[in-house]
Amino acid sequence: MTDVSQGQVDCRIDQGVAWVGFNRPESRNAMTWSMYDALERLCRELEADPQVVAVVFHGCGGKAFVAGTDIKQFADFEGGEAGVNYERRIDSVIAGLENLRKPTIAMLEGFCVGGGAAIALACDFRYCTPTLKFGVPIAETLGNCLSVTNLSRLMDLLGVARTKQVLMAAELIDAPQALVAGLVGGVFEADAIRQEVERKAQAFAGRAPLTVQATKDVINRVLAHRRTPADGSDDWIRTCYGSRDFKAAVDKFVSKTPFEWTGE
Repeated sequence: MTDVSQGQVDCRIDQGVAWVGFNRPESRNAMTWSMYDALERLCRELEADPQVVAVVFHGCGGKAFVAGTDIKQFADFEGGEAGVNYERRIDSVIAGLENLRKPTIAMLEGFCVGGGAAIALACDFRYCTPTLKFGVPIAETLGNCLSVTNLSRLMDLLGVARTKQVLMAAELIDAPQALVAGLVGGVFEADAIRQEVERKAQAFAGRAPLTVQATKDVINRVLAHRRTPADGSDDWIRTCYGSRDFKAAVDKFVSKTPFEWTGE
């Protein structure tokens, strides 16, 4: 097994707002399996807490929201089925966040890529600092592919053309582009974003909870109806995760060995 510092997902509740922090700043808050488990568990707990009116997700350290899933963990993958199992696991965690019956806000500072982008896309609202770098640059890093559900979230918010830019061209979206695209609802300086997000989150205490819940739930029903079944990309997930390219890309990251894409 590859040795990976596990990190943690913190939670603090202040005046009805739950602040959920991805706390692994030495690795730009890259997610470990245990952090995904903690996120899933926290979503269930916050769902059941009547004192919580809104949930804010943020990265610790100020340099990143979440810089994807820690690549070192993929070193133990054997074949394409491991990729399918991984994508299913992530789908389950992200679905729990997306379906949380509280308003959710992603406070984005710095890098928000890969798994971090999936988490942010599942939130109801996103606000960022000018340092935002948003994307899923797997065409340059690992050579894997997204589940059809996570790809659908990208398309829902960015449209087809920008989704191709993000995934096929591996382009990162900066703060001005994110604002124009409607990906974020506002851009705030680093010394002001927490106060601004706190104000927006606490405002939900004065809004009709049934209206907020109903709106979110019905929107999610519409989105679920539009989306392809979860196994709609399994053939490509098996192909990409089971490829020599994927294994070589992971080896390059872990052991710093050179390689060239082969398409096999």
